[in-house]
Amino acid sequence: MLSGCVSALPASGAGPGRFVRRELDANGRRVAYQVFVPAAQLPRPVPVVLFLHGSGERGDDGEKQIHAGLGPYVRAHAADFPALVVFPQSPEGESWEGDTATMALATLDAATAEFDGDRSRTSLTGMSRGGYGTWSLALREPTRFAALVPVCGGITAPGSRPDLDTLYVESTQPAADPYAETARRLRAIPSWIFHGALDDVVPPEQSRRMHAALRDAGADVRYTEFPDANHNSWDAAYRTEALWPWLFAQRR
Repeated sequence: MLSGCVSALPASGAGPGRFVRRELDANGRRVAYQVFVPAAQLPRPVPVVLFLHGSGERGDDGEKQIHAGLGPYVRAHAADFPALVVFPQSPEGESWEGDTATMALATLDAATAEFDGDRSRTSLTGMSRGGYGTWSLALREPTRFAALVPVCGGITAPGSRPDLDTLYVESTQPAADPYAETARRLRAIPSWIFHGALDDVVPPEQSRRMHAALRDAGADVRYTEFPDANHNSWDAAYRTEALWPWLFAQRR
């Protein structure tokens, strides 16, 4: 179902970090994804970050997912960003569930193997629909990730628009309290949650409730809410200076 990493550029070389395009076969489709490869002089293996984009970056061009969220931040810091970053792309109309989640994890495996990523220092982050996906993929592989950074995501449907009624974390949706169930299953993974207080797409109550549930479960959890931010809290989140040393200090 999943095979075939195709190299477009050599895996090593001098100079600052760079983005490279890769492809693999996923359920009979050829899918493109992007990888940020950090500067060659950094000691290997390097930390790994899997980034899940939001609704607006879905498609099949293999490019849009690096132009919003974490991609622009990494590009601006390409000379010294010290981690491998994997950018899968969700097909149109899909969430980070089922086959799309399987594909994302396959890109992570392929990039980690090709570019000497550190499996013990692999973290997961995403924004908006990808924030939901952060919780979902962690629930699917709870021993894989050293840290989680969901940005303006959630657990249950946002309730803000009819077209978002099917946006939720599938595996804990049947629980009497999906937040408590998610927290129970993920309490061993350190997390830092970000949200905008003015978000009218995914209300901040989603992250507030998840933060409270994790805190009640005894988890190592941080929560930052930006008082003046609407749905775009990702630019502020990824510019948070304390985030990166915290993230790269986490290990499985």
